Amino acid sequence: MAEKLDTGPLIEVLQDASRVAVLTGAGISAESGIPTFRGEEGLWKKYRPEELATPTAFSRDPKLVWEWYDWRRVIFAQKEPNPGHKVIARWEGTFPTVSLITQNIDGLHQKAGSKNIWELHGNIWKVRCTEEGTITENYDTPLKEIPPLCPNCGALLRPHVVWFGESLSPTILQKSIQLSSECDVMFVIGTSAVVQPAASLPFEASEAGAKIVEINPDPTPFSLYADFSIRGKSGEILPLIDEELKKTSKA
Repeated sequence: MAEKLDTGPLIEVLQDASRVAVLTGAGISAESGIPTFRGEEGLWKKYRPEELATPTAFSRDPKLVWEWYDWRRVIFAQKEPNPGHKVIARWEGTFPTVSLITQNIDGLHQKAGSKNIWELHGNIWKVRCTEEGTITENYDTPLKEIPPLCPNCGALLRPHVVWFGESLSPTILQKSIQLSSECDVMFVIGTSAVVQPAASLPFEASEAGAKIVEINPDPTPFSLYADFSIRGKSGEILPLIDEELKKTSKA
């Protein structure tokens, strides 16, 4: 599919774009080997993510929840950004403005070099004090103590991620909506387009007049509304688009 892709019309749109927004979901991370934690691969010691990633589970057994997150962190630390991540990072030097909105918590976009990132669901490499609310980075794999404690006050630390039943950061959500409504082009990459409120962002962009480029191996509920809906892996499609962009910039 990727080899037969006609990027001509899309390149014309991108040549005129000054504000590009990118929304990424689990699909782009799956291409780097990050498990989606759904189905059979979602099982960990007989638990499912929905049973562990909740405030109630953490209150009941913080050690168990942290053991799961420690296991995930060890897996994530071994993974590297794929060509899709790298193209998105490189585009920060190609377009006047590139805003990256991601549902992923694995930090691979940062590892690839992206700077202007808005993380809807938090980041697994950040911890938050349950008492003070302070947020710090922690890259220990494995963790030195489980559950980890705040070095300042001794209270429990929790993963700085959004759990089931919790609201997204109002600041990050509002900024994401703003960026979506102000962009010229939005790339929707590797997301199922069913998890709210992220699924509404492409509609925000489309209603404001932006062109929408969906890249996903499978059709999604948003495919019918996208201006360009491309079937394939972002790690293959984005480098092809990037190469064509480079050719036109040299012409």
